[in-house]
Amino acid sequence: MEIATVIGVIGGAASLFVGMIMKGAPISALNNPAAFLIIIMGTVTCIFTAFPMEGVKQWPTLVKKAFFKPALQSRDELVALFIDLSQIARREGILALESKVQEIEDPFFKSGLSMVIDGMDPEFVSDVLDAELTVMQARHGEGKLLLQQAGTYAPTLGVLGAVVGLIAALASMDDIGKLGHAIASAFVATILGIYTAYCIWLPMANKLKIFSDMEINQKRMIIEGILSLQAGDSPTAIEAKLMVFIPQSERASIKTSGGEG
Repeated sequence: MEIATVIGVIGGAASLFVGMIMKGAPISALNNPAAFLIIIMGTVTCIFTAFPMEGVKQWPTLVKKAFFKPALQSRDELVALFIDLSQIARREGILALESKVQEIEDPFFKSGLSMVIDGMDPEFVSDVLDAELTVMQARHGEGKLLLQQAGTYAPTLGVLGAVVGLIAALASMDDIGKLGHAIASAFVATILGIYTAYCIWLPMANKLKIFSDMEINQKRMIIEGILSLQAGDSPTAIEAKLMVFIPQSERASIKTSGGEG
């Protein structure tokens, strides 16, 4: 569970409710079915219009992903693993790594290491892994775009809802008692539109971008390690190459098993 997302969503709702109370606005004012219809259903229908059905079906999954950090192998574990693999390869040959492939859970890592063991050309291995990474980036970008667009549509639909509410309010000008209530209700759609955009959809899109960058950086680290294994680099050289992917402040705390020169 990504606790930061939970805190953000709950905190955003709480800040809205507390702010309304402090301003003297009744929470019951948000009980406006018409406003919810315009904002929620309006955003959904805009997404249906803007994206193919295959993309729309991923919407619930994308929201769920914002609440769960991707299960990635830590960078220090990757460094230690590649050093271990390089030591085995230097002692027993690259084919000796075949027994280690089944222990690797990451399909990307397993695929790349299998190609190396099968003796495929380094350029071919690099091209295949880079292509897979490019496709992954495009797929992640489509998901992020869907949430970003939802965040773009919602505030404008809020303005639309306010206009509809004001039309209804102006139709009740003969009843001053109803007029004030109608005007207040008109702006509920604006509140919902801004809230859903800037407290839900856009922050979630940003969270997915961060998660995507984390996964892509890990895959690039794996590619570098695999190509270094194939090139026959020493454990020390592989460690030096992989440390590039780790922030300077974290490098000192990462302990590896050492390597042969």
